[in-house]
Amino acid sequence: MGLEEKLPNGIMLASVEKLVNWTRKSSLWPATFGLACCAIEMMTTGAPRYDLARFGMEVFRASPRQADLMIVAGRVTNKMAPVLRQIYDQMPEPRWVLAMGVCASSGGMFNNYAVVQGVDHVVPVDMYLPGCPPRPEMLIDAILKIHQKIMDEPLGAKRAALLAASGHRTELVPSSVHYGKPGSKSFRGPVDPSHRHQLTAGE
Repeated sequence: MGLEEKLPNGIMLASVEKLVNWTRKSSLWPATFGLACCAIEMMTTGAPRYDLARFGMEVFRASPRQADLMIVAGRVTNKMAPVLRQIYDQMPEPRWVLAMGVCASSGGMFNNYAVVQGVDHVVPVDMYLPGCPPRPEMLIDAILKIHQKIMDEPLGAKRAALLAASGHRTELVPSSVHYGKPGSKSFRGPVDPSHRHQLTAGE
């Protein structure tokens, strides 16, 4: 896999916290909640062209008891909100919620009595994804940011309380910066301050 070449003498040291978080972020199983046109883009993301299986997410669970990431794709009506909450309550801990699209995030163009003006009125949201509908690349970027949050999560209530008291926040770096190579022409973002250079429009 290429990992062996980077390990001196085949030994790797890691904390239990980092190891547990790595296993969690490498095997997220989405509990899909496709409600509108965003669900088409979500299905496209799982198809071979974008291939969510690269991130261990090819298993879209129909049962919430085997899922740990809820992707709310589309508008949530007041009639659907109790169902959404029931599915969320059936998901085991730890669990995360991604509000996909402007309708799930804030109600979007449906500013009326029938549509919930933001799914965060029903369930706690970890990641908001804008767009109407957002492209599959944007959904993958949001999932990678959730991976960053998972890798930064403390184990246990005491460590969580200490981090919350210190005001710690996970820095969500754009994927083009986090995973891109500063020397490549496709890289469009800030680089390490020690070798920062000016990118021109034609570069």
